[in-house]
Amino acid sequence: MAWTKYQLFLAGLMLVTGSINTLSAKWADNFVAPGCGGSQEHSFQHPFLQAVGMFLGEFSCLAAFYLLRCRAARHPDTSADPQQPFNPLLFLPPALCDMTGTSIMYVALNMTSASSFQMLRGAVIIFTGLFSVAFLGRRLALSQWLGILATIAGLVVVGLADLLSKHDSQHKLSEVITGDLLIIMAQIIVSIQMVLEEKFVYKHNVHPLRAVGTEGLFGFVILSLLLVPMYYIPAGSFSGNPRGTLEDALDAFCQVGRQPLIALALLGNISSIAFFNFAGISVTKELSATTRMVLDSLRTVVIWALSLALGWEAFHPLQILGFLILLAGTALYNGLHRPLLARLSRGRPPAEEGEHERLLGGSRTAINSAS
Repeated sequence: MAWTKYQLFLAGLMLVTGSINTLSAKWADNFVAPGCGGSQEHSFQHPFLQAVGMFLGEFSCLAAFYLLRCRAARHPDTSADPQQPFNPLLFLPPALCDMTGTSIMYVALNMTSASSFQMLRGAVIIFTGLFSVAFLGRRLALSQWLGILATIAGLVVVGLADLLSKHDSQHKLSEVITGDLLIIMAQIIVSIQMVLEEKFVYKHNVHPLRAVGTEGLFGFVILSLLLVPMYYIPAGSFSGNPRGTLEDALDAFCQVGRQPLIALALLGNISSIAFFNFAGISVTKELSATTRMVLDSLRTVVIWALSLALGWEAFHPLQILGFLILLAGTALYNGLHRPLLARLSRGRPPAEEGEHERLLGGSRTAINSAS
């Protein structure tokens, strides 16, 4: 079936905004500017402030949800699933996981390359599968177990590529290893978030945009308040600011004032996460969850290619092998092999109706897939 112009637009929007989200965060890290009080020039390494910006972008999804609801009120759809009343505090535990996982990933992004960052996020499949068996009583198919094993193998290959790659003064080998481990650790927290969402949130049939926006609200408020104690907590080698503290928001604002392009990178990060969530949800509704997964994998290729073109990282052949193995693991876990096998055997491809979602209906996919 040929895609419509609107479907092509949604697919392109998801691919572009998803790529911008990671690249803009990495771009901000590459800027060097003086801070407050005439301090020497230093890199813009403010992961927790960047995480606050990301949650601000997620929070804006609430505006998109209410705009869609107003539009639906003028053109009621009797076939749409009704929205059930729910307690917004249900989103607090997943939001805390989202906040912790996102903050750790931004810290890790300062230490490793953008492509490795994107590839290693595939570890979420491993922990989500294991936690769904342990806490949701789910039984995984053989293909899903094979997908988990393939993902583990892919992570090993990507990690090995990082070990063998040339490292500059900005990213020492010890920092790269620490960054890679932090990304994998963050995926454990993201997996807990997904399990909590499925166990306590999905049964209330909350629209994904409303869910993302509510979690963004909690994350934005809580992490903004935490910036105050972070200003005084010493962080040693994990600190990227002259004061050596966990986060120095004042230093970040001074750097932005002296280098306006940092503000452009932060704005790209904030706006892209909102459009990415909207586009991802719409792609699942208009096309399928499988298409969304394929586009997310293409996003890794775009980020990798642009990082190489911009000279942010050096090419290593093992990364290609690692990416292909991770791609195979993701495809197996998400059942992408089934329609391919069906076409090869000249049978009918499995129906994708269960993968579709209404724009004002519920969702069975991860509420926030762009942290």
